[in-house]
Amino acid sequence: MSVALGIGGWLIGVAGVGAAAIIRVRFSRQAEAVARACHEVRGPLTAIQLGLELGGRVRQLSHYRLRAIELELGRAAVALDDLSAVRVPAVRTESMDVGELVATSVEAWQAVAVAQGGVISFDAAPRPIWVAGDRLRLAQAVGNLLANAIEHGGGEVEVRLRQAVGKVGVEVADSGPGLPAPIDEMVRRSGRRGRPGRGHGLRVAGAVAAAHGGRLASVPRGQGARIVLELPGAGDLDDIERL
Repeated sequence: MSVALGIGGWLIGVAGVGAAAIIRVRFSRQAEAVARACHEVRGPLTAIQLGLELGGRVRQLSHYRLRAIELELGRAAVALDDLSAVRVPAVRTESMDVGELVATSVEAWQAVAVAQGGVISFDAAPRPIWVAGDRLRLAQAVGNLLANAIEHGGGEVEVRLRQAVGKVGVEVADSGPGLPAPIDEMVRRSGRRGRPGRGHGLRVAGAVAAAHGGRLASVPRGQGARIVLELPGAGDLDDIERL
């Protein structure tokens, strides 16, 4: 009898430890989802607020700034949808000019850069560069790269579009101290225990890139960081994955 009771107690103890581990994993995932949503809402709202303030000072809200505000509001809405969704939402595929999307994001974040004593320069392409993807998801990725460069790079942020055979790259470079660790390591580390760190925005950008069949990479640079959001060209992508 005592042996049976001992085995029963041991099994109950093991089951309790297993249940506690499952609860910790679920709580960690929920905390990470909340942290991501907060990060993805806070950024666009900051860009919108400063953009409106800048427009108020010059007494003009241009068509481009209004489009930029609309894009950032869409980003915030997507983040809230992600938090409340029962299932992971699929990205919506459409053909778009990535140059126009990047130009709109740059307009949205220009006021944030100015507020921190910097500026964003964008080397626009002379013709449309087409990609297939979700406009708001890609705006998430580009906005996070701009925010990361503004916050940690300082000074001038340079944005360029690169095009190779079957590939399109959105390159964001800054003149700061550079990345403290390889970008893959930062992306993995940023999601631990649901606490946003420097790499939290990079993690979001990396997830968006992967969902579109692309990747997030860093390019060697003498000073500062240079991060590239690499995407397939519009003609090379049949399906995109779920985020």
